Amino acid sequence: MSTAPTPYPIGTPGAPWGEKERAEWLSRQSRQRSYETEVLSLIERLRPRFDVEQYGCLDYGPNSYPLMAIRSRDWRDDLPVVLITGGVHGYETSGVHGALQFVDQHAADYAGRVNLLVAPCVSPWAYERIHRWNPSALDPNRSFHHGSPAEESAALMRLVAPIRDRALLHIDLHETTDTDETEYRPALAARDGKPFEPGGIPDGFYLVDDSENPQPEFQQAVIEAVEQVTHIAPADDNGEIIGSSVVARGVIQYPLKQLGLCASITSAPYKTTTEVYPDSPRATAEQCNAAQVAAVCAAIDYALAHQ
Repeated sequence: MSTAPTPYPIGTPGAPWGEKERAEWLSRQSRQRSYETEVLSLIERLRPRFDVEQYGCLDYGPNSYPLMAIRSRDWRDDLPVVLITGGVHGYETSGVHGALQFVDQHAADYAGRVNLLVAPCVSPWAYERIHRWNPSALDPNRSFHHGSPAEESAALMRLVAPIRDRALLHIDLHETTDTDETEYRPALAARDGKPFEPGGIPDGFYLVDDSENPQPEFQQAVIEAVEQVTHIAPADDNGEIIGSSVVARGVIQYPLKQLGLCASITSAPYKTTTEVYPDSPRATAEQCNAAQVAAVCAAIDYALAHQ
């Protein structure tokens, strides 16, 4: 006999949140790690080898967060641009540290071949609180559109605007975690006044392609590289991953622009969103970071070979 899901502790079932409920949600969020110690300090260590710039600042109550980007030092206007983003959802740790690990260990391999622009931690407030949303209970990864109410998203779009139509590749680094099912999806349903419908969490790595401009060979090249590091998520009994049809091994598709997703912010012909599964008993944090790095390298290699 199945039991009904426990109602989310904030709000009234069936009624969208107002300011009172959002304030209650915010009061429950606590700082659990340090953006300055774990992210900014690593970016500073890269400064001797790369151009580091601040592209914005988030002022949330007593907290202020500089938004940082890393660029190739040998930037040339005749080279294609590769955009790498991480930490759009701050709790997805390997997105942040995978991006930084790529810059530290592999960016030099592409010097003189591409211009790299890396925003490793788009949502630092959420990084510190290990959360998906910003303080306004907004998901930055549904907010990449004109007039965005999420400053994290708006700031990144301003940074990217000059290279939006010159980008060859954009790879956005994410994770799918067990807390998606236990916290974030129930919170989303409660916030929007909708019933929570339980789902499953795929065990393994997968990619999200753009349904408006699918690139199946590109996606498979990334999958083949990552499976040398960690396992690829299988389809469920319905042939789906997180409710979307599996179009190829380890690949689903979303209409990126329609949903306001980060991977939609350039006109790059090659776009993908990685999804690592850090809660798998078959994966370590180091493997998750390495999977992100392998995805970035494979994506750049394919794009350069097929531009």
